[in-house]
Amino acid sequence: MAISVETFFLNSEAQGTLQLQIQQMVAQGILSGRFRKGEKLPSSRKLADHLGVSRITVTLAYTELLANDYLSSKGRSGYYVSDNAPEPPEFTPAEPARDSIDWARALGRRFSGAEVPEKPQDWSAYRYPFIYGQTDPVLFDHTNWRQCALRALGQKDFQSLTTDYFDQDDPQLIEFIARHTLPRRGILAQPDEILVTLGAQNALWMTAQVLLTQRRIAAVENPCYYSLRTILEQSRCRVQPIDVDRDGLPPEALPDKADVIFTTPSHQAPTGATMPLGRRKALLAKARAMDALIVEDDYEFELSFLSAPLPALKSLDTDGRVIYVGSFSKSIFPGLRLGYIVGSKPFIRELRALRTSLYRHPPGHMQRTAAYFLSLGHYDSQIRRMGQIFAERRKVMEQALVDHGLTIAGRGVFGGSSFWMRAPDGVDTKALDPALRRKSILIEPALSFFHGRNPPRNYYRLAYSSVATSRIAPGISLLADEIKQAAKLV
Repeated sequence: MAISVETFFLNSEAQGTLQLQIQQMVAQGILSGRFRKGEKLPSSRKLADHLGVSRITVTLAYTELLANDYLSSKGRSGYYVSDNAPEPPEFTPAEPARDSIDWARALGRRFSGAEVPEKPQDWSAYRYPFIYGQTDPVLFDHTNWRQCALRALGQKDFQSLTTDYFDQDDPQLIEFIARHTLPRRGILAQPDEILVTLGAQNALWMTAQVLLTQRRIAAVENPCYYSLRTILEQSRCRVQPIDVDRDGLPPEALPDKADVIFTTPSHQAPTGATMPLGRRKALLAKARAMDALIVEDDYEFELSFLSAPLPALKSLDTDGRVIYVGSFSKSIFPGLRLGYIVGSKPFIRELRALRTSLYRHPPGHMQRTAAYFLSLGHYDSQIRRMGQIFAERRKVMEQALVDHGLTIAGRGVFGGSSFWMRAPDGVDTKALDPALRRKSILIEPALSFFHGRNPPRNYYRLAYSSVATSRIAPGISLLADEIKQAAKLV
């Protein structure tokens, strides 16, 4: 690989001869990692023309670097970064640029600082990764996904790969969602009532942008998906948290006035509670009485391996007040970042306009690959395989939790991928987390899921989606020992 001549420039304020400056540029490039072993440098003629110096100046600089083993030469091919580049020569490094901006004053709005759980990038290196939302390579159908991706790269699909859809989506993916995915949830929708998003979180963010203002009230479950709370806070609307119970969001606890109600009825995030059919109907009636909209995040409905899931809230809606959010990111793989949102045409029209101003549409190749993976039946096969293995892992984990006296605070009625747990009063699971990591155990402390200034600190979530069945019981045993030790210190 050749190093671009544009990488080099002379500093008019630099000290030393031009030859020495060129030597320093090359040496700094090598030792900083910008120039890698085996990469070819620009020819002496090309670099001299670019820098506006004589060719002999560059040639002498290269010759000196060659003598010091920074560079190697290959016949008439030119100069390359040596495999044995030595330590840099003694020279005064350039002063780093100084940031003189007062960012505390310059920033118009702040988006950092939200309380979110830390999930290490090397989670798979842990022996007991009881964390939610990661892909188990054993379960992912990598072979068929690769074949679908290659097919989407073919000449037949060249237009879907390269076309700027502007504000539209891949018609094959939209057709599959409309004709196959949504009817399974009891939902009938036209193509112009569906919008593809960069995952469910992106759908929730755009929904908040379109529906909420500083004067509007958003009712949200407590605890809830922590990123949703951050999204609502950024929208500057008035947030009204509603404590959930064993059946999810209780309609009778809603305020007398709310503009938008956010809920996860299939598997409440993070407790796993499933909203019964009667309560779903009561929630619709309550929303109708308040003239409120409902945003239904149909979280983990695919993982209903214990029994068939209840109809989606959207399928029971006769007023068009339910906005439905779905995602393929959790059931295919998290890095896919592909979801969809279903709603009335006027709402989708505004959402589409907002999306166009942000990123036009999700990448065409990713949409077409997903369309093939879905339509060829690979997705259904993967979901069945995940359901079988999750059912086994859930059974083993549940028994281990009972055996070691750990308290289950919530679980999915129809399946899911995790247990909602409660440690003894006084045990701070976030403070306990570092000690668990030293034992190669990962959990999800639940502090960030709760609203308020003084949230409970003894809840946590345990997922079985990313840990082998054989490691569940030993990991739970170690976890129980640590929790018991922490409880003694309270």
